[in-house]
This record gives sequence, structure tokens and C-alpha cells, in this order.
Amino acid sequence: MNIHEYQARDLLSSAGVAVPRGAVAKTAEEAEAIARSLPCNSFVVKAQVHAGGRGKGHFVDGYKSGVHLVKTPHQVREVAKHMIGNTLITHQTGPEGKPVHSVLVGESTEIARELYLAIVLDRSSGCPVIVASQQGGMEIETVAEKKPEAILREVIHPGLGLQPYQARKVSIFLGFPSTGLRAPCRLLHAAYRLFIEKDCSQVEINPLAVTKGGDVVALDAKLNFDDNALFRHKEIQDLQDPSQEDPRDLAAAEHHLNYIGLEGNIGCMVNGAGLAMATLDLIQAAGGKPANFLDVGGGASEAMITAAFRLLQADTTVQAIFVNIFGGILKCDLLAQGMIAACRSNPPRVPIIVRLQGTNVEQGRKLLKESGLPLIPAEGLLEGAEKAVAAASGKKGM
Repeated sequence: MNIHEYQARDLLSSAGVAVPRGAVAKTAEEAEAIARSLPCNSFVVKAQVHAGGRGKGHFVDGYKSGVHLVKTPHQVREVAKHMIGNTLITHQTGPEGKPVHSVLVGESTEIARELYLAIVLDRSSGCPVIVASQQGGMEIETVAEKKPEAILREVIHPGLGLQPYQARKVSIFLGFPSTGLRAPCRLLHAAYRLFIEKDCSQVEINPLAVTKGGDVVALDAKLNFDDNALFRHKEIQDLQDPSQEDPRDLAAAEHHLNYIGLEGNIGCMVNGAGLAMATLDLIQAAGGKPANFLDVGGGASEAMITAAFRLLQADTTVQAIFVNIFGGILKCDLLAQGMIAACRSNPPRVPIIVRLQGTNVEQGRKLLKESGLPLIPAEGLLEGAEKAVAAASGKKGM
């Protein structure tokens, strides 16, 4: 789960990480009032969306940039008026953009150096890892590609936690002198404590600024959380902004479906993560592009299957649906009953290719055949993928 920058800064601040003064505003009038309450001579106004690249983005009405530096509270009001209620497009949002319902108004900071700091889960080691670089203010992927030696990765033992020597090592790598390690080390320990206590999957501070006065401040922050641990953190769940989420993801979560939206036009409904991944690969190999990862799971009920099928039907980008089920715990006849119920309540608008194998496969096939639904049967995996690709492209002879 993602949260907004202002929410991430509040969590970092409560953990002991220094952040600039500021607050979130949902109207232009609130933005101006916040600016007038800040004891500074210049302000930064930042659109709050779940996407990076805001400074280089643009709004649908042509207004440039989701990050503005201004001098007066009146200018803060005018910038906020342009942003709030508008849609921001960045390289991470896609052409549809993200709606802006609030802005972060804060004091501007005189920056001496911009650094990069993150704590993420490393799948290869199975441990948290600190990623640090003196090349702050830019995407870490760009730094890794062009100057990999500028990045330090420090693996943290999950049982021992962040050790003092590791915090000093990272701080020295970031260019802090041996006599000035207290502030960055304290920040590192605070960020790691937040990472562990809130079950984060990512704590990213970019840029981590060293001010001209020598302070170490988190200017921008991105926090992600492990969805599977949210039951322990209602206070984090309450921070979710549905307007920033893919509607398909929200619908899937409501029915406890494992769903990830992709950019293709072939909807997939599969049981089992391994089979789902193989299905996506086969569609790609057959020349098509999957529209989603959808694993209904081994213990799916008829209601879940119906909901999954409706989810695929509602996706206007989907031009064909490939149902690929291996009956084990989820029996083929149960899957067939769910499909029939979904199709009768919401008639298919696209071709549906069905491959059933496993427990009660004959009963399932019989139910589908006798249903009178316009389904396209497939026996093999590759055959099913090829038929789905052909159906999505409008080819006949399937």
C-alpha cells in the first residue's frame, strides 16, 4: 500500500526524522493560511499524488509542474488553485494522470547537498537493505545505470537489526565527516525503526538534504507497506486514498482476489500463482499482451469466481478472456458454475477461451457445454494462449 508524501513525512517525523515545517491543504484558502503561519520568506507547494516525477510533470489543462517554489502566501494560493481539482501527468502515472485533491505547503530549504537514502526488502538475501548515494534528487535507477559505483548497499541482519557500525559506514559513504556522524546516524536508526515497526516494504528519502546550516532533513519521502501486515496497522490502513488506486485493484481487494493490472488486452483468470505466471509467459510467447495477473486461488468460492469474471468483463481494455484452470482444491465444476452465473448476469462482450484440467474436469466441461454460452474450448496451454491472442486481434478460425 502507498501513501501520500505528507503522510510519509508525518510518520517519519513521529519516528524522529527531521522534516521541513509544513502542512497539507485541500483548498487554495487553506494553502494560503498555512503559508502565512510559516516563519519563512519562500515556500514550496507540492501536488499530492501517488507518483514520482511531479516536478517534471504537467497538468491536463497545460499547467506546468507539480512542484512550485514561490515567494508569497498569495502566490501559494494561486498555485494551489491551479493544482487542486486538476489531474497531474508524470512519467509514472501514464497518460491518464492522477487526480490532485490536496497540496503540501512547506517552508523552502537552503540546500547544500542532496543525498539518496532508502531501506527496502532485498529478495535475494531475504533481508532489509540500506541503499545510499550522494547522487540525491534523481531516480536511483538512473544512478544505478549510469554510475553504479555511486551506490552503497548495506544488508541488515533481521535478527540483529541496524548496527552502529553500519550506520557510521553509510554516513561516511554519504560524505559526512567523522566529527559529524551523530545526526545522520540518528536519522538512519529512526528510519530503520519505522521500517520495522510499521511493516514497511520501502522507506525512501529522496532527497535527503544537508542544509547550509548543517542540518540533515528529509525533503521528500515515499513509504510503501506490506499489504499482508496491514491487519496489524489500522492507523496505516486509514491513510489509504482510493482515488489514487487502480479501480480494478480496489474491486479485486474487496473480494479477496490476487490481482495486478497490466497493460495488455487479454484478460486472464487462473488458479495458482505459478500457473498464472506461466499463462502470462505463454500469452507473450504467442504474440499477445496480458491485461492482468488474476489468481483466484485454490479455495475460491463460486461468489469469488463470479466476482473475478465480472472484474475482467468490466475492464474496457480487455478484448478476450483466457480462463486457465487446473482443478485441485478448486474443482472444475465449481469454476464452471461461477462462470455460468457471471455470464448470465453479465453477458460476455468479448470472446472467452476456456481450458479446464484436473478434478471434476468432465463435469465442468459438460456444464459449460450445456450452458449455451459462446465459449471457445482449448485442451493445451499453448493452444489456449494462441486462441486468446487470435481472439483479441479479431482473427477468425479459432
